[in-house]
Amino acid sequence: MRYAAHEILIAPARATASLRRLMVGMAIGVPLFVGLSLGYASLLPIVTGPETWARISPGIVSATSPEGVLINLLTFGLLIVALAVTLRVVHKRGLISTIGPIGPATRQFSRALIAMILLFGAVLLIPMPEPLEPEPNLAFGRWATFLPLALCGLFLQVFAEELVFRGYLQSQLAARFTSPLMWMVLPSLVFGVLHFDAVTFGPNAWLVVAWASIFGLAAADLTARFGTLGPATALHFINNFGAILIAAPKGQFDGLALYAYPFTMEDEGAVLAMMPTDLLFLLCGWLAIRLALRG
Repeated sequence: MRYAAHEILIAPARATASLRRLMVGMAIGVPLFVGLSLGYASLLPIVTGPETWARISPGIVSATSPEGVLINLLTFGLLIVALAVTLRVVHKRGLISTIGPIGPATRQFSRALIAMILLFGAVLLIPMPEPLEPEPNLAFGRWATFLPLALCGLFLQVFAEELVFRGYLQSQLAARFTSPLMWMVLPSLVFGVLHFDAVTFGPNAWLVVAWASIFGLAAADLTARFGTLGPATALHFINNFGAILIAAPKGQFDGLALYAYPFTMEDEGAVLAMMPTDLLFLLCGWLAIRLALRG
Protein backbone atom coordinates (compact mmCIF):
# COMPACT_ATOMS: atom_id res chain seq x y z
CA MET A 1 0.00 0.00 0.00
CA ARG A 2 1.12 3.55 -0.79
CA TYR A 3 0.92 4.77 2.81
CA ALA A 4 1.62 1.56 4.71
CA ALA A 5 4.64 3.15 6.44
CA HIS A 6 2.36 5.80 7.94
CA GLU A 7 1.29 3.23 10.52
CA ILE A 8 4.63 3.83 12.28
CA LEU A 9 3.43 7.30 13.25
CA ILE A 10 -0.25 6.49 13.61
CA ALA A 11 0.12 3.59 16.06
CA PRO A 12 1.39 5.68 19.03
CA ALA A 13 -1.54 8.09 18.54
CA ARG A 14 -4.33 5.50 18.60
CA ALA A 15 -4.72 5.27 22.36
CA THR A 16 -5.67 8.96 22.56
CA ALA A 17 -7.14 9.54 19.11
CA SER A 18 -10.43 11.15 20.15
CA LEU A 19 -11.19 14.64 18.88
CA ARG A 20 -11.78 15.72 22.47
CA ARG A 21 -8.18 14.87 23.34
CA LEU A 22 -6.94 16.72 20.30
CA MET A 23 -8.95 19.81 21.25
CA VAL A 24 -7.62 19.64 24.81
CA GLY A 25 -4.11 19.26 23.44
CA MET A 26 -4.50 22.38 21.31
CA ALA A 27 -6.11 24.26 24.20
CA ILE A 28 -3.04 23.50 26.31
CA GLY A 29 -0.31 23.71 23.69
CA VAL A 30 -1.23 27.00 22.01
CA PRO A 31 -1.52 29.11 25.19
CA LEU A 32 1.62 27.47 26.56
CA PHE A 33 3.57 28.43 23.45
CA VAL A 34 2.21 31.98 23.59
CA GLY A 35 3.12 32.25 27.28
CA LEU A 36 6.63 30.92 26.71
CA SER A 37 7.07 33.33 23.79
CA LEU A 38 6.00 36.30 25.91
CA GLY A 39 8.42 35.23 28.63
CA TYR A 40 11.18 34.88 26.03
CA ALA A 41 10.42 38.35 24.69
CA SER A 42 10.48 39.90 28.15
CA LEU A 43 13.81 38.26 29.01
CA LEU A 44 15.64 39.38 25.87
CA PRO A 45 16.14 43.04 26.95
CA ILE A 46 17.43 41.83 30.33
CA VAL A 47 19.83 39.26 28.89
CA THR A 48 21.22 41.48 26.13
CA GLY A 49 21.44 44.67 28.19
CA PRO A 50 19.87 48.05 27.41
CA GLU A 51 22.49 49.24 24.92
CA THR A 52 22.56 46.04 22.87
CA TRP A 53 18.79 45.78 23.01
CA ALA A 54 18.36 49.35 21.74
CA ARG A 55 20.62 48.45 18.81
CA ILE A 56 19.01 45.15 17.78
CA SER A 57 15.34 45.59 18.70
CA PRO A 58 14.36 47.64 15.59
CA GLY A 59 15.32 44.71 13.35
CA ILE A 60 13.32 42.04 15.19
CA VAL A 61 9.71 42.57 14.08
CA SER A 62 10.43 42.30 10.35
CA ALA A 63 13.67 40.32 10.89
CA THR A 64 15.73 42.85 8.92
CA SER A 65 18.96 42.26 10.84
CA PRO A 66 20.96 39.05 11.49
CA GLU A 67 20.14 39.24 15.19
CA GLY A 68 16.47 39.80 14.41
CA VAL A 69 16.30 36.71 12.20
CA LEU A 70 18.05 34.55 14.81
CA ILE A 71 15.77 35.76 17.61
CA ASN A 72 12.72 34.92 15.50
CA LEU A 73 14.03 31.48 14.53
CA LEU A 74 14.95 30.52 18.08
CA THR A 75 11.37 31.20 19.19
CA PHE A 76 10.42 27.93 17.50
CA GLY A 77 12.36 26.02 20.14
CA LEU A 78 9.59 27.06 22.53
CA LEU A 79 7.04 25.49 20.19
CA ILE A 80 8.85 22.17 20.58
CA VAL A 81 8.77 22.56 24.36
CA ALA A 82 5.03 23.31 24.28
CA LEU A 83 4.37 20.28 22.07
CA ALA A 84 6.46 17.99 24.30
CA VAL A 85 4.45 19.06 27.35
CA THR A 86 1.15 18.64 25.49
CA LEU A 87 2.06 15.16 24.28
CA ARG A 88 3.08 14.03 27.76
CA VAL A 89 0.14 15.56 29.65
CA VAL A 90 -2.70 14.93 27.19
CA HIS A 91 -1.60 11.99 25.06
CA LYS A 92 0.75 10.17 27.45
CA ARG A 93 3.44 9.80 24.81
CA GLY A 94 6.83 11.30 24.09
CA LEU A 95 8.08 13.66 21.42
CA ILE A 96 10.04 10.88 19.67
CA SER A 97 6.78 9.13 18.81
CA THR A 98 5.89 12.00 16.46
CA ILE A 99 9.20 11.69 14.59
CA GLY A 100 9.39 7.99 13.89
CA PRO A 101 12.35 5.67 14.59
CA ILE A 102 15.40 7.91 14.93
CA GLY A 103 17.74 5.74 12.85
CA PRO A 104 15.52 5.55 9.75
CA ALA A 105 14.42 9.18 10.21
CA THR A 106 18.04 10.35 10.23
CA ARG A 107 18.97 8.26 7.19
CA GLN A 108 15.93 9.43 5.26
CA PHE A 109 16.66 13.04 6.19
CA SER A 110 20.26 12.72 5.00
CA ARG A 111 19.38 11.15 1.66
CA ALA A 112 16.53 13.59 1.06
CA LEU A 113 18.75 16.52 2.01
CA ILE A 114 21.40 15.50 -0.52
CA ALA A 115 18.73 15.26 -3.23
CA MET A 116 17.41 18.71 -2.31
CA ILE A 117 20.89 20.26 -2.24
CA LEU A 118 21.63 18.93 -5.73
CA LEU A 119 18.31 20.26 -6.99
CA PHE A 120 18.85 23.63 -5.33
CA GLY A 121 22.33 23.89 -6.84
CA ALA A 122 20.91 23.23 -10.29
CA VAL A 123 18.21 25.87 -9.82
CA LEU A 124 20.81 28.47 -8.84
CA LEU A 125 22.41 28.07 -12.28
CA ILE A 126 19.20 29.18 -14.02
CA PRO A 127 19.26 32.94 -14.76
CA MET A 128 16.30 34.97 -13.56
CA PRO A 129 14.52 37.74 -15.47
CA GLU A 130 16.33 41.04 -14.91
CA PRO A 131 13.49 42.75 -12.95
CA LEU A 132 13.52 39.84 -10.48
CA GLU A 133 17.29 39.38 -10.25
CA PRO A 134 18.34 39.47 -6.57
CA GLU A 135 20.82 42.09 -5.42
CA PRO A 136 23.67 41.72 -2.89
CA ASN A 137 22.35 42.17 0.63
CA LEU A 138 24.50 40.94 3.54
CA ALA A 139 28.28 41.04 3.12
CA PHE A 140 29.61 37.52 2.58
CA GLY A 141 32.03 37.67 5.54
CA ARG A 142 29.27 38.66 7.95
CA TRP A 143 26.91 36.11 6.42
CA ALA A 144 29.49 33.34 6.88
CA THR A 145 30.07 34.40 10.49
CA PHE A 146 26.39 34.00 11.30
CA LEU A 147 25.89 30.90 9.14
CA PRO A 148 26.49 28.17 11.79
CA LEU A 149 23.97 29.75 14.19
CA ALA A 150 21.62 30.50 11.31
CA LEU A 151 21.60 26.87 10.17
CA CYS A 152 20.83 25.70 13.71
CA GLY A 153 18.03 28.25 14.06
CA LEU A 154 16.64 27.36 10.65
CA PHE A 155 16.60 23.65 11.46
CA LEU A 156 14.85 24.44 14.76
CA GLN A 157 12.18 26.38 12.91
CA VAL A 158 11.39 23.79 10.22
CA PHE A 159 11.66 20.85 12.61
CA ALA A 160 9.23 22.49 15.06
CA GLU A 161 6.69 23.04 12.30
CA GLU A 162 7.04 19.49 11.03
CA LEU A 163 6.64 18.12 14.54
CA VAL A 164 3.42 20.05 15.08
CA PHE A 165 1.72 19.67 11.70
CA ARG A 166 2.99 16.38 10.29
CA GLY A 167 4.16 14.62 13.44
CA TYR A 168 1.37 15.56 15.85
CA LEU A 169 -1.72 16.89 14.07
CA GLN A 170 -1.49 14.55 11.08
CA SER A 171 -0.87 11.42 13.16
CA GLN A 172 -3.64 12.20 15.66
CA LEU A 173 -6.17 12.77 12.88
CA ALA A 174 -4.99 9.70 10.94
CA ALA A 175 -5.52 7.59 14.06
CA ARG A 176 -9.12 8.82 14.18
CA PHE A 177 -10.03 9.10 10.48
CA THR A 178 -9.10 6.96 7.48
CA SER A 179 -9.80 9.59 4.84
CA PRO A 180 -6.77 11.62 3.65
CA LEU A 181 -9.13 14.60 3.44
CA MET A 182 -9.03 14.69 7.23
CA TRP A 183 -5.45 13.75 8.08
CA MET A 184 -3.64 15.14 5.01
CA VAL A 185 -5.70 18.00 3.59
CA LEU A 186 -7.04 19.50 6.83
CA PRO A 187 -3.64 19.94 8.56
CA SER A 188 -2.22 21.33 5.31
CA LEU A 189 -4.98 23.92 5.12
CA VAL A 190 -4.40 24.88 8.76
CA PHE A 191 -0.68 25.18 8.02
CA GLY A 192 -1.51 27.43 5.07
CA VAL A 193 -3.97 29.67 6.91
CA LEU A 194 -1.47 30.25 9.70
CA HIS A 195 0.76 31.90 7.08
CA PHE A 196 -1.90 34.54 6.43
CA ASP A 197 -0.47 38.01 7.08
CA ALA A 198 -2.31 40.87 5.39
CA VAL A 199 0.10 43.45 6.84
CA THR A 200 3.23 41.82 5.42
CA PHE A 201 1.85 40.25 2.25
CA GLY A 202 -0.86 42.79 1.38
CA PRO A 203 -2.89 41.68 -1.66
CA ASN A 204 -0.76 38.52 -1.92
CA ALA A 205 -1.79 37.23 1.51
CA TRP A 206 -4.14 34.53 0.22
CA LEU A 207 -1.69 33.57 -2.51
CA VAL A 208 0.87 32.85 0.20
CA VAL A 209 -1.75 30.79 2.07
CA ALA A 210 -2.39 28.74 -1.08
CA TRP A 211 1.33 28.13 -1.62
CA ALA A 212 1.87 27.11 2.01
CA SER A 213 -1.11 24.74 1.83
CA ILE A 214 0.33 23.06 -1.27
CA PHE A 215 3.67 22.77 0.52
CA GLY A 216 1.82 21.19 3.46
CA LEU A 217 0.31 18.57 1.13
CA ALA A 218 3.74 17.68 -0.26
CA ALA A 219 5.20 17.36 3.25
CA ALA A 220 2.19 15.34 4.42
CA ASP A 221 2.55 12.91 1.52
CA LEU A 222 6.26 12.37 2.19
CA THR A 223 5.59 11.78 5.88
CA ALA A 224 2.84 9.25 5.24
CA ARG A 225 4.77 7.58 2.42
CA PHE A 226 8.01 7.01 4.36
CA GLY A 227 6.83 6.84 7.98
CA THR A 228 9.15 9.46 9.53
CA LEU A 229 9.56 13.23 9.58
CA GLY A 230 12.97 12.97 7.91
CA PRO A 231 11.93 13.55 4.26
CA ALA A 232 9.51 16.41 4.96
CA THR A 233 12.05 18.11 7.23
CA ALA A 234 14.67 18.01 4.45
CA LEU A 235 12.19 19.47 1.95
CA HIS A 236 11.24 22.21 4.41
CA PHE A 237 14.84 22.94 5.39
CA ILE A 238 16.15 23.56 1.87
CA ASN A 239 13.05 25.53 0.92
CA ASN A 240 13.51 27.87 3.89
CA PHE A 241 17.29 27.92 3.46
CA GLY A 242 16.77 29.44 0.03
CA ALA A 243 14.06 31.84 1.20
CA ILE A 244 15.78 33.06 4.38
CA LEU A 245 19.54 32.61 3.97
CA ILE A 246 20.08 32.94 0.21
CA ALA A 247 17.54 35.40 -1.22
CA ALA A 248 14.65 37.08 0.59
CA PRO A 249 12.18 39.83 -0.39
CA LYS A 250 13.56 43.27 0.35
CA GLY A 251 12.86 44.47 3.89
CA GLN A 252 11.04 41.29 4.97
CA PHE A 253 12.96 38.59 6.85
CA ASP A 254 16.04 39.52 4.85
CA GLY A 255 18.39 40.12 7.78
CA LEU A 256 20.43 36.97 7.12
CA ALA A 257 19.93 36.74 3.36
CA LEU A 258 23.00 36.89 1.17
CA TYR A 259 20.84 38.51 -1.52
CA ALA A 260 17.57 40.44 -1.53
CA TYR A 261 14.96 40.53 -4.26
CA PRO A 262 14.21 44.06 -5.53
CA PHE A 263 10.57 43.83 -4.42
CA THR A 264 8.49 43.24 -1.30
CA MET A 265 5.88 40.55 -0.75
CA GLU A 266 3.18 43.17 -1.35
CA ASP A 267 4.21 43.55 -4.99
CA GLU A 268 1.48 41.64 -6.87
CA GLY A 269 3.25 41.50 -10.22
CA ALA A 270 6.58 40.29 -8.86
CA VAL A 271 5.08 37.69 -6.54
CA LEU A 272 2.84 36.32 -9.29
CA ALA A 273 5.85 36.13 -11.59
CA MET A 274 7.83 34.19 -8.96
CA MET A 275 5.03 31.82 -7.97
CA PRO A 276 5.31 29.36 -10.92
CA THR A 277 9.04 28.97 -10.27
CA ASP A 278 8.46 28.37 -6.57
CA LEU A 279 5.75 25.80 -7.28
CA LEU A 280 7.93 24.04 -9.84
CA PHE A 281 10.80 23.86 -7.35
CA LEU A 282 8.44 22.41 -4.74
CA LEU A 283 7.16 19.80 -7.20
CA CYS A 284 10.68 18.86 -8.29
CA GLY A 285 11.82 18.66 -4.67
CA TRP A 286 8.92 16.38 -3.76
CA LEU A 287 9.69 14.11 -6.72
CA ALA A 288 13.46 14.17 -6.09
CA ILE A 289 12.99 13.01 -2.51
CA ARG A 290 10.62 10.23 -3.58
CA LEU A 291 13.19 9.03 -6.11
CA ALA A 292 16.05 9.28 -3.62
CA LEU A 293 14.21 7.17 -1.04
CA ARG A 294 12.52 4.58 -3.22
CA GLY A 295 13.55 1.02 -2.58
